[in-house]
Amino acid sequence: MRPVKVIAPAGTIVNAKRPSAVAGGNVETAQRIVDVLLRALAKALPDKIPAASSGTMNNLTIGGIDPRSGQPFAYYETLAGGMGARPTKAGVSGVHTHMTNSLNTPAEALEYAYPLRVRRYSLRRNSGGAGRYAEAMESSAKLKCSLMPTSRCYPKEGPAAPGDWQAEARANLAKLTR
Repeated sequence: MRPVKVIAPAGTIVNAKRPSAVAGGNVETAQRIVDVLLRALAKALPDKIPAASSGTMNNLTIGGIDPRSGQPFAYYETLAGGMGARPTKAGVSGVHTHMTNSLNTPAEALEYAYPLRVRRYSLRRNSGGAGRYAEAMESSAKLKCSLMPTSRCYPKEGPAAPGDWQAEARANLAKLTR
């Protein structure tokens, strides 16, 4: 393999100038950049490159006053998405990908340490993309919270993924906003 030169001109999303907003850049933009780079490499190496991952770190933040102690609390989590299908096998469901190296906090630990209840924690059925091999399913948690899930609004892309992705994206966004 040879090195690849990446050019990031000033003023672009990956080389922002003041006063550009950059919130979520390390966690959201970086995830998408990896998927975009893999998609570009897939044209040259289609038998080696996986389909897109969940493309987000699903940043979850919760805070408030703990009624048990009267003290403020803050909680931050990244919810695992999934790894895209490989050229010869299915994707991996409910795992962190790319630059993440963490595991989700077990529901029991979350409920013990914070004044929260997890009503459901599961893999979201049919959340992966279409293609020759099954895409991974994303994890799903039922809580009231603030979530920054950029890529969950858009279908996953891969060399063998057919379909009208724009129509799918609109339908997925409509589901998220109900």
